[in-house]
Amino acid sequence: MQTNSRRTFFGKLAAMTAAMVGAPKLLSQQPAAAPSGPEERPRRMGNHIHNGIYYFSGTGSNDGYSKEDHILVTDPFEKHVTRTMDALKRSVERAGSTMDNILHLQVFLCLPLADGIPMPTGKARFDAHKAQYDALNKIYGTYFSPGKAPSRACMALEWIPGDSLIEIVGSALVVNPPATSAPAKPPAGI
Repeated sequence: MQTNSRRTFFGKLAAMTAAMVGAPKLLSQQPAAAPSGPEERPRRMGNHIHNGIYYFSGTGSNDGYSKEDHILVTDPFEKHVTRTMDALKRSVERAGSTMDNILHLQVFLCLPLADGIPMPTGKARFDAHKAQYDALNKIYGTYFSPGKAPSRACMALEWIPGDSLIEIVGSALVVNPPATSAPAKPPAGI
């Protein structure tokens, strides 16, 4: 009983400290600007580079594609995987990395949830997820040089936002940092 009380006390203390320390940061953040055009999408806030590591979140099968080019959950799973891996490749390359420099990935898969598509149950559901996992592995391996595939965790979920049947989160070593815009220097003699 005493251990649980101590854990509860320290848990509450940690939560209060985190709230007090994080509140000024949270309150000082400005909301993201609204997209100015019909095809312009807000930048993913979860993607960033820190200490030479590119952290990316939420790469799915419709990322980087216009609304007119979105695929649906009723499209073949292999198409979802290929488009997601292509989007991931573009993302890590923009950040100054390569597919072979990805350190770790978390891959989330889901079965299609749509009217007219029966959701399997029991062993049939397990078999459907296993079929997705096998299809993922066939395509996934083609995006890395031999022996260069990163560590990976793969999980099955009920739903993924954005009409995607797959979503990838992970990190990559930045090997060629993107150029940052330097302030313009005044001409000599001024």
